[in-house]
Amino acid sequence: MADDWRNQLHFGDNLVRLRGEGVDKAIPDEVADLIYLDPPFNSARNYNLLFKQHKGQDSPAQIMTFEDTWTYSPLLMQEFKADPRNSELFELIDSLHRILGPSEMMAYLLMMAPRLLELHRKLKKTGSLYLHCDPVASHYLKIILDVIFGPQNFRNEITWKRTHAHGDARRRFANITDTVLFYSKSDQYKFKAQYIPYTDEYIKKFYNKVDETGRRFQLVSLRSPNPRPNLTYEYKGYKPHPNGWAVSREVMEKLDAEGRLHFPENPAGAIREKYFLDEMKGVVAGDVWTDIDPISAHAKERRGYPTQKPLALLERIIAASTDEGDVVLDPFAGCGTALVAAERMGRRWIGIDVTYLAINEVVARLQEEKREGHELVYELLGTPKDEGAAKALFESTQKQNHKPFEQWAVTLVGGKYNDKKGADRGKDGVIQLWDMQSNYREGVIQVKGGNGLTLSNVRDFANVIESNNAVFGIMIAQKEPTKEMKLVAEQMGYADWPGQRQIPRYQILTTEGILERGERAIVPESWLIQPDRGVGKAVKGQTETLFDEA
Repeated sequence: MADDWRNQLHFGDNLVRLRGEGVDKAIPDEVADLIYLDPPFNSARNYNLLFKQHKGQDSPAQIMTFEDTWTYSPLLMQEFKADPRNSELFELIDSLHRILGPSEMMAYLLMMAPRLLELHRKLKKTGSLYLHCDPVASHYLKIILDVIFGPQNFRNEITWKRTHAHGDARRRFANITDTVLFYSKSDQYKFKAQYIPYTDEYIKKFYNKVDETGRRFQLVSLRSPNPRPNLTYEYKGYKPHPNGWAVSREVMEKLDAEGRLHFPENPAGAIREKYFLDEMKGVVAGDVWTDIDPISAHAKERRGYPTQKPLALLERIIAASTDEGDVVLDPFAGCGTALVAAERMGRRWIGIDVTYLAINEVVARLQEEKREGHELVYELLGTPKDEGAAKALFESTQKQNHKPFEQWAVTLVGGKYNDKKGADRGKDGVIQLWDMQSNYREGVIQVKGGNGLTLSNVRDFANVIESNNAVFGIMIAQKEPTKEMKLVAEQMGYADWPGQRQIPRYQILTTEGILERGERAIVPESWLIQPDRGVGKAVKGQTETLFDEA
């Protein structure tokens, strides 16, 4: 790995980013030591719905992964068959299609299969892949992985107990587990056994003896499991077991010198070895993980992201299959737990996600890691760097109601995307503020891409600022504002916020001005002080995009 390595965070469809066709920076083949993926799939969805037959011809071919929905269309199968890169998988997929029919499950598998094929190419020969899924789809995914990786490289089907039994499981046993499929690319993969700390009950039951120094220990037999004539010797008057001792005389003398032997009062009894508790690593982790709790409602690491996994889960996987400095790849980065765990553990990383909500959340978490003293070096790729790319993003997201464009634009001024539900309509994003008395306030953001900026909606947003009692409002547009629009903004005056610099209450910025002329929104100083979380960021009169420090 080159010394100038920079971690990578990619915005876009992971299939496009993995294939590297027409992207700003390709991900090399055989770059990853570990791939962890947790593709969006909701275990709570109705099982029958996933197998519902879709016979309509007008279903969209695009799979909206961020909405956790897969709708089958004949185009999906046609596109999969036509792509020569999928040829080795087509026979399997075609067979599954004959069995499952045009169902949502089939659409899901058509989405996953080519991505898993590309991920295999990104994995080093010594690398491993962990696929996190649920019991509804795990068996289909395992067959696909067997074809791609070879059944001889299947290592484990790990069961993680992610929750406790629910009272509404009346007609079946409660669904409380997830599945993690563990494959290696070859038989030369890295693996280090992981250990689970002993429980108090286990210690009390088995390490129930204490020596004169206060160290807890248990006694373990020194009997050889098989006949060993060469280890049949008498030691200090104690006769050997019929099979002989488990260790040679030299080892026995060494254990004796270290005080690790227990001699019973009766010479006819067996010598035993002392295993000291403080030297034990714990119980070797098996393929059923019940010791890692899900993220509770009050957990410090909770981000409010619906599919967030606990850091402890990723830390165990990373510790088992990588060394410090290795590369971890997560093609469905979500809120970035795998990337944060890799950063903390001294691994390098590559993350990909198709939604800007996820990218923004990952960046926010990484910035917090930097504030805690971690050196943070990474590239943000796939995001617009000039106005031409911004226009392309707007046009390409038309089928998604331009949500990815809005999500991206909000981050240009350090905002947090708002899904505009209920009373929050009119706000595409907010800038969170805490005043000197630790009272929560907001700056509000609205985005108008393409030719959407009109005098009417400029006036409407002025009403949004007033009705929300916002400290200030920022309109982000692609179209340059007219004199009349600027006058509407100027008439709102300045924000009521203490400081040495006046903050315009209504600001209109363009994506071209931000990207190509360095324009910034003017916001209050120390605008990201969060007393409840103990983190903050002082800003001297202007915002920083969250990506400036990347």
